[in-house]
Amino acid sequence: MDEISERRPLVGVTLDAEQPGGYSAYPWYALRANYAEAIIASGGLPVALPHDAALAGEYLDRIDALVVTGGAFDVDPTLYGDDARHATVTLKEGRTAAEMALVQGALARDLPVLGICGGQQLLAVALGGTLIQHIPDSVADALEHEQPNPRHQPGHRIRVVPGTLLHRIVGADEMQVNSAHHQAVRDPGASAVVNALAPDGVVEGVENARYRFCLGVQWHPEFFIDPGDRRIFAALIAACRA
Repeated sequence: MDEISERRPLVGVTLDAEQPGGYSAYPWYALRANYAEAIIASGGLPVALPHDAALAGEYLDRIDALVVTGGAFDVDPTLYGDDARHATVTLKEGRTAAEMALVQGALARDLPVLGICGGQQLLAVALGGTLIQHIPDSVADALEHEQPNPRHQPGHRIRVVPGTLLHRIVGADEMQVNSAHHQAVRDPGASAVVNALAPDGVVEGVENARYRFCLGVQWHPEFFIDPGDRRIFAALIAACRA
């Protein structure tokens, strides 16, 4: 039995960055506890990754998988070829630079990668995809993807695309998911595929079969709302041991 089969895989988790105020009078990092709790419950050992793109390689040499988390900000449109920026777009350049370096490096090493919400959007961009900058302006009769009810409750259902990695993991054609986003994947890129769709046609997940485990979901499975959510984290840990 090899070493990784005998220990909890080390899962790097990206942090959010906040400006002074609230928790501290100085810049600070943030991570919702249930990201770490979901990884631990699935057999992994989470470790937080600060925003230093220059150190991405050193972190990736030590971790067994990468989880890119969400946050109340957007990927810079210039990274997917849009010169214009919608008025609702908010950037965190340091975070995006660090996460892009981590994702690109993880894919180059074929480390398992799970992108969640904004992390799924960044993963899509890293794979050559593009984004819708503001759903209400681009999708006719769109659902309320910024759900008004609490995030630990479902906001809408999604259809899981048969034949995809996500479908094999969750073992279901539909899931009930929460929803906390104003952007979405427009085009997943040449080598990636869409694995889930909302009833209004908005992309709810992407993946790429060229890699051992490359999965992105638009919702927040760390809340364990649907039975498939636990299976997503279990599959990530299993991929570390494959």
